[in-house]
Amino acid sequence: MKEYSYDVCVVGGLGHVGLPLGISLAGSGKKVLLYDIDEQAAAKVNSAQMPFVEHGAESVLKKVLGKTLSVTTDRKDISDARFIIIVIGTPVDEHLNPVLSIFRSFFDGIVDTIGDDQHIILRSTVFPGITRWTENYLAGKGLKCKLSFCPERISQGQAMEELHALPQIVSSSDSVAAEEAAGLFRALTEDIIFLDPMEAELAKLFNNVWRYIQFAIANQFYQIADRQGLDFYKIYRALTYKYPRAKAFPKAGFAAGPCLFKDTMQLAAYSDNSFFLGHAAMLINEGLPNHLVQMLKKRFVLKDKTVGILGMAFKADNDDKRESLSYKLKKLLEIEAGRVLCSDVYIADAGFVSIQDLIDACDIVVIGTPHKEYKNLSLPEGKELVDMWNFVSKGAEK
Repeated sequence: MKEYSYDVCVVGGLGHVGLPLGISLAGSGKKVLLYDIDEQAAAKVNSAQMPFVEHGAESVLKKVLGKTLSVTTDRKDISDARFIIIVIGTPVDEHLNPVLSIFRSFFDGIVDTIGDDQHIILRSTVFPGITRWTENYLAGKGLKCKLSFCPERISQGQAMEELHALPQIVSSSDSVAAEEAAGLFRALTEDIIFLDPMEAELAKLFNNVWRYIQFAIANQFYQIADRQGLDFYKIYRALTYKYPRAKAFPKAGFAAGPCLFKDTMQLAAYSDNSFFLGHAAMLINEGLPNHLVQMLKKRFVLKDKTVGILGMAFKADNDDKRESLSYKLKKLLEIEAGRVLCSDVYIADAGFVSIQDLIDACDIVVIGTPHKEYKNLSLPEGKELVDMWNFVSKGAEK
């Protein structure tokens, strides 16, 4: 067997999935190479700075960089690692169908760097059947490398803790590959669950879709109560207080980001578009911004009002704005309101203003993302707060 310079090469290694994983493996003693085409992110990581918010990651990065962790933008370096972890998932197109061609294009671009002794691990969410497709594709190219699908299941922002705390699902082309993949991930956790590839692919989708449907139930109930002029959270407190069967009932709020909606649509496509519960969840969650605007229109002449959105990231205490519903709310309000202002403590988009400037200028303030910095928000007399999350501390409003 060839002698490799690195235990692991993470392809797409400077993104939200690959970078925390690479740092964690390096922190556990593995020699890790991060490969990415993003030269700006590579320069930032090479200066020991995280290119995005991931709690606890930067301190570990500083310890491992130049020791057990290296960064490259040279595709040829992929051939220098025993394991190749690929963090490219399956996107959906404008018709909400999975784009499978991305895998063919991707492997066409790196196939000349892969050898028979290497072990490829697919890490991101994939359309069911992609692992087997990849196995057949590589075999068709004359490659005999091992192949596994080991899905990431971390909550963005909490990766450095959850990579060690959560069980690792391992599925592989054969039992030898499964033991090899398990051996790699035992650097992070001893809790390994073995599945067949199709089972693992569905397990990952089921995880995300289950969360998306849970949020949809809360958002549907919120809209029902709100349309009747009722306090949803008064009802929520009553049905969850000391009632164990409602313990997991989520609060209302924007359910978005790069995974939940996409994975729900992938499962719908996989089930021949008979996944009606998933489609309904999409309509409810994606329709929440419109509900907020319609309810404001019933109470105010919006064209005479300045409306501010506090929080534009797709989730709290994060700087990731991918698929954020706060931006959808912004677009709707730009049609209906006289003026729209936006602010986010983690995102500095052009035109964004400070928290105080937004409060001073706006008649109505909407909590788009419940960042911790907004918990004790206080509004002057006569200004309206819209807090679908029930997040702002009670008594903070004046």
